[in-house]
Amino acid sequence: MSNETLDHPFKPIVFKDTKTLILGSFPSIKSFENNFYYGHPRNQFWKILEAVTGYPVNNRDQKIWLLKECRLGLWDMIGSCQRDNSLDSSLEDEVVNDIPALLSAYPSIEKIAFTGKKAQALFETHFSYLEIERVYLPSPSPAYAAMTFEEKAVQYKNMLGDRNEE
Repeated sequence: MSNETLDHPFKPIVFKDTKTLILGSFPSIKSFENNFYYGHPRNQFWKILEAVTGYPVNNRDQKIWLLKECRLGLWDMIGSCQRDNSLDSSLEDEVVNDIPALLSAYPSIEKIAFTGKKAQALFETHFSYLEIERVYLPSPSPAYAAMTFEEKAVQYKNMLGDRNEE
């Protein structure tokens, strides 16, 4: 895959009442193959959301329903790049997505949550001027083993706040 520019394969998943936009960096090779966000079977993203919301995530429809029900949006910071593997450290020649345009199109979004340091760093580099609450979440990647699944779930639950009670 090296030296070939890859374009982001998915549209953002957002709804008219989305409150929190979750931003990753760029889809993994497995996500490309499985044609959906966080598509690697060992990635903990969907399992974490299932654990903190109680909603099942057995298929794409259930995942989209969970996002809608919890007023979550999903996208990535990078619109195109080059890479050798799925690690954020291998991403090169990144072109960032137009986050300000998305926020303008969905004024209900009040918070951005990042699922990794790369996404957060790119946002701060390009869009630090945006006045919006920002939350850093631990990476759901199995490669990030500094925290247990349970510790990650606590961080995600804090990010969700009282969204389930509204």
